[in-house]
Amino acid sequence: MHLFAIPKEDLKKLSLIFLRKVGIFIGFIVILFFDGIYFAENYVNSQIPINILALLSFFWMYKRAFPRTRKLMIYAVFLGVLGEYFFSIYLGMYTYRLENVPWYVPLGHAALYGRVFIFSKDSLARKYHKEIEDFFAIVIIGIAAVYMIFFSDTFGFLMTLLVFLLLWFRPKDRLYFYTMYIVVALLEIGGTAFGCWEWPSTAFGRFEFLPSNNPPSGISLFYFLLDVSCFLLYILFHASVWKRFKRIKSAS
Repeated sequence: MHLFAIPKEDLKKLSLIFLRKVGIFIGFIVILFFDGIYFAENYVNSQIPINILALLSFFWMYKRAFPRTRKLMIYAVFLGVLGEYFFSIYLGMYTYRLENVPWYVPLGHAALYGRVFIFSKDSLARKYHKEIEDFFAIVIIGIAAVYMIFFSDTFGFLMTLLVFLLLWFRPKDRLYFYTMYIVVALLEIGGTAFGCWEWPSTAFGRFEFLPSNNPPSGISLFYFLLDVSCFLLYILFHASVWKRFKRIKSAS
């Protein structure tokens, strides 16, 4: 059963759920224009107002989230800051317009993490998860193939393969990460098109045998690492809750 075989009423509801939970980030692509090169050079550097907007948006999403999701979002902000400075500033994997780490980036990581998590746990999305996953997988393969064929994006294609490989062993996470892949791809296309950040022509600007597009596909691989890290932190700081959950699960 493919996506368009879902009853029309349920498909309409799913579309609205997706837009309500995740669609805000598609709209954020427009906001990225105001942190881009054209707007900064011709009008004003507006990164600070965007950072403030991101902070307010984060707290709005945080307030509306479930308690567990709130904790995961806080962990995601902490790990996002560390990851951004490590990958961007230290390793030079990509570079922001002002060669800094804008506040809106780690806040955006955490907010995106939380909203996609909520979407992936929605009852209707879970009911039709196989149909959604199959459709999203086709979209992802199409993105990676186009990038590889037309932009020689070996680095991105390799990361996409790793995403599929990791999810082969974690099928319950496919809906979450397939959704994440597509939203991140759209944000990356917008951010690089406006010049908010830039990726080098090879992986990390060092590995000549791994050509990369600006942006590479498959960058959601690092969200997989973020998810695993947040999960480990949750277990570390909430060991009793996790043990109780395991007991309930094993008894069911």
